[in-house]
Amino acid sequence: MKQVLQIRDLKLHHNTPHGQLRAVDGISLSIGQGETLGLVGESGCGKSTLARCIVGINRPTSGELDIAGLSGGSGRAARVAQARAVQMVFQDPSGALNPRLSVERIIEEPLRVHGIGSRSERRTRVLELAHRVGLSDYHLLRFPHELSGGQRQRVSIARALALNPGLLVCDEAVSALDVSVQAQVLNLFITLQQELGLAYLFISHDLSVVRYISHRVAVMYLGRIVEIGPAEEVWNRRSHPYTRALVAAIPDEAVRNDSVELLEGDVPSPISPPSGCAFRTRCPFARERCAMEVPELRDLGGGLQVACHFAEEIPAVQVAA
Repeated sequence: MKQVLQIRDLKLHHNTPHGQLRAVDGISLSIGQGETLGLVGESGCGKSTLARCIVGINRPTSGELDIAGLSGGSGRAARVAQARAVQMVFQDPSGALNPRLSVERIIEEPLRVHGIGSRSERRTRVLELAHRVGLSDYHLLRFPHELSGGQRQRVSIARALALNPGLLVCDEAVSALDVSVQAQVLNLFITLQQELGLAYLFISHDLSVVRYISHRVAVMYLGRIVEIGPAEEVWNRRSHPYTRALVAAIPDEAVRNDSVELLEGDVPSPISPPSGCAFRTRCPFARERCAMEVPELRDLGGGLQVACHFAEEIPAVQVAA
């Protein structure tokens, strides 16, 4: 499988008056063409910061970031190439769309900025994109405030596709939508992937949504990946205590697995994280070694990697049929 995104030991640290904030702290992952990697974790764990590094909004402190063979760079040519290779779909379409522009102009804007096509060619391309995401010619004459939330997100997706990127970074792209509309937009993402061979980094705090759309899932905690593997392996095995707690917090799963302890407290500050394993202060299985040694991702078989010293010793979760 051709790799669309490769990240190696990526870090983004900020110096603050209170110390160094480790927003992203040594992440390595890859996404292949036509693949969806789901990224889950609590608010504040660094998911959106990582997304902004990938699309070029934030510049990493260190590490390697390769998108479709592009290895970064700070010049205008590098930024243009990156924009054509990866685009982002944001959580709030109302805030992501210019309220002064018509839908047609919004979708056309990337083509205008990059000097692609004549006016008539851009018009043809806009029509094609609108129809592909389920919008009609009528919608092209409307303004964002005249559309529903689901329609606005379809406009955002059409705009993201305008430059033919190989990778879309979807940051909580359905969390602001009604549940019925969420399903429609998720199915649209799946259809577009099948038709265009797109790769997705799909970021969400909702594990059930991520399970539905993803081929693989990465679980993030305090700037680091703590578990990654095939979606069903992660869901069924839940080898990291944090993954167990995230799944157990889903209402239906909490009823089925009432023996799994829910997490207490908040994510520790990334300015002063706990020593050793950052999750140990909330982990019911923590031992002395967890305070002394940072666990690295290691292979547990079945394509699953987990950053936990005692993953094999943690009792298996009984998964309901």
